[in-house]
Amino acid sequence: MALRTTYETVGVRFGLLTIIIGHATFCIVVVYNNAQARLRRVSGSLEQASADLGADSWQTFRYVTFPQMRTALLAGALLAFALSWDEVVVTIFTAGAQQTLPIWIFANLFRPVAQPVVNVVALFVIVMSLIPVWLAQRLTAERTGGLPGADAR
Repeated sequence: MALRTTYETVGVRFGLLTIIIGHATFCIVVVYNNAQARLRRVSGSLEQASADLGADSWQTFRYVTFPQMRTALLAGALLAFALSWDEVVVTIFTAGAQQTLPIWIFANLFRPVAQPVVNVVALFVIVMSLIPVWLAQRLTAERTGGLPGADAR
């Protein structure tokens, strides 16, 4: 509601851009938390070694930090997409006259004639929401196990 009030105060016309800004504002926290958790697990000794070997801060970020962060950022983006995909409240407040899929489902939810179509579309939304979450889990899963052929006693 605060974002909608801000849009109205500034005089921004509602449309696709306002929906994108609303969803980005809503979902940036997911990516941030994922990246912050990964940064806490990253060893600082690699960055210190990079500096000892003469790399500047940009090279250290590019060759040391970012490769370690890549999967966390991708997983955060996939989780943000999954959250944004079926977020109807943010869409309703920032869409204006735009008709998006969550708004269509919400509008047709209680119409008995459209119930079978709404059920199929809702199932599609659920499946499309689960795929990015599954991919994010697979990307950020810790690799367990030792070397190939080694006993884990």
